[in-house]
Amino acid sequence: MSTIKEIKEATDFIKSEIDYNPEVGIILGTGLGALVEDIKIEHSISYKDIPNFPVSTVETHSGHLIFGELSGKKVIAMNGRFHYYEGYSMNQVVMPVRIMHLLGIQYLFISNAAGGLNPKLELSDLMIINDHINLFPENPLRGDNLDEFGGRFPDMYDAYELKLIQLAKEVAKDENIDIKEGVYAGVQGPNLETPAEYRYLDKIGADAVGMSTIPENIAARHIQIPVFAVSVITDLCYPEKLKPAAIPEIIGAAINAEPKMTTIFKGLLKKL
Repeated sequence: MSTIKEIKEATDFIKSEIDYNPEVGIILGTGLGALVEDIKIEHSISYKDIPNFPVSTVETHSGHLIFGELSGKKVIAMNGRFHYYEGYSMNQVVMPVRIMHLLGIQYLFISNAAGGLNPKLELSDLMIINDHINLFPENPLRGDNLDEFGGRFPDMYDAYELKLIQLAKEVAKDENIDIKEGVYAGVQGPNLETPAEYRYLDKIGADAVGMSTIPENIAARHIQIPVFAVSVITDLCYPEKLKPAAIPEIIGAAINAEPKMTTIFKGLLKKL
C-alpha cells in the first residue's frame, strides 16, 4: 500500500526538482502518447527517478511525468500509466492521481484504449465516458481511509463531470469531430474477454470495455477532482464484428484516433 508518507516523499521530490503548479492532470492511454508532442515542455521526470513511484511495464508507455503548457494551461501529463494487471496494488495504480492533487491540479483528463461493445461504435471512434461499471476485484479506497484526501464513502453520482462533457461536445461540434458517448466497463485483464463475456458486458449496459481508468477516477472523485475521460475504440467486440484481436492492430487504431483526441483535449483546456 502507498502510504501517506510515501506519497508525500514522492511529491516533495518532484517539488524539489521543479517550481511548477499544474492546473490540469492528464493520464494518457495505450497508443495515445503523441499528445505530449503538443505540450510546451518545461520539465520531464522519469518515473524511475521518483522515490516510491511505480514504473510502467507496458512497451507502449514511456514512463515520464511531463510538465508544461498546453492550450494556455499548466499541465502535468503521465506519459505511461500503471495497470492493475501489471501486479501493482490499487494504491500504487492511483498514487499518481494523489500526487497530482498535492501538486495542485484542479481537473483530471484521462484517455484509454477500449473495445467497443455497442454496434454504433466503429474502429478509432472517440467515446466520452459518462459513467462506468466497476468490475475490478479490488478498490483503491479499500482499507484505512486516507482522511487527508477525502471521506470514507465518496458519492459516485457524478463520476464524470457533466460540465466537462458538455464543453467537450461543443469542441467536437466546432471541430467537426464525430464523437460518441457511453458507459465504460473496467476489468482486471490482462487477457481480452471471451465472446460470452462480451455478450454479458453488453447486457449489463456497457458500451466499451478496458483495463484502466476506473481506479484513477475513483481516487480523483475521493479527492473531489472533476474528471473527464475518453475511450478510443481500438477493437470491435460485438457479435457481428468480433474476431481474434491483434495487439498491433489495437495500437494502430489508437494511433489513428490520437489526433482527434488531442484536438478535443486541447479545445477543452481552452474552455476551462
